[in-house]
Amino acid sequence: MKKTIFTTVLLSVLLCANAAKIDTIQVYSTAMKKEINSCVITPDNYEKANRNFPVIYLLHGYGGDYATWVKNFADVMTQVDKYNFIAIGVDGNYSSWYFDSPIDPAFKYETYIIRELIPFVDQSYKTNASPNGRAITGLSMGGHGALYLSFKHQDVFGAAGSMSGGVDIRPFSEKWDLKKRLGSITDFAENWEKNTVINMINLLKSNKLKLIIDCGVDDFFIEVNRNLHQKMLTLKINHDYIERPGAHNDEYWDNSLKFQFLFFSNFFNSVTN
Repeated sequence: MKKTIFTTVLLSVLLCANAAKIDTIQVYSTAMKKEINSCVITPDNYEKANRNFPVIYLLHGYGGDYATWVKNFADVMTQVDKYNFIAIGVDGNYSSWYFDSPIDPAFKYETYIIRELIPFVDQSYKTNASPNGRAITGLSMGGHGALYLSFKHQDVFGAAGSMSGGVDIRPFSEKWDLKKRLGSITDFAENWEKNTVINMINLLKSNKLKLIIDCGVDDFFIEVNRNLHQKMLTLKINHDYIERPGAHNDEYWDNSLKFQFLFFSNFFNSVTN
């Protein structure tokens, strides 16, 4: 697998105000035959520390990219320093929904993240390369992606979160390029049933994955999140579920990130102490 890495001064104004360092890495995806960018945020003490760091993978929403987290949420760098973990801003190509498309071989983002990006990060950085040292979360499309990937790969992630996630995509079959990834819901119903998070809860029977799910009460995804929560309660799947005032916007997610980072920090500390 061809791999390159380079460091850039990304958003220098933010870097002046925060001690965390931002690298832009470029990993060649054999599955999709192209280079894909990610940003890596390391804490202030990373270079001097003689230890490995836990890692949180961050998945952007529809229309975003790998730099969404440092462009839109300046507090990410502060939290990385506060909790001493590494954060990875993953690129989901605008509208991938983070799975391997069953109809378009150009979109294999599950394979890319699990088999290509994560191994590269573990080879290139001082990481705790185990589920106890690895978490994933995201907003909107990325919330769907984080739960989808963590449910399927509990050997990779020990904790996962969703912020305003599209946790049931079926009610939104005409939106956000979903038909391009799955085909129409009438002609390819099985694709939709197999790739919507709410139908994947049976994978969590062991209750080993630590989960935090939240959504604003004025969000258009609130009902699907409530349905997911109720189904998880019925099936006795352990999880933290939070509803707060807010809509589907950066203001809500900026606040939500603080709670999710604390949750993940507590998880990392609980498995290392």
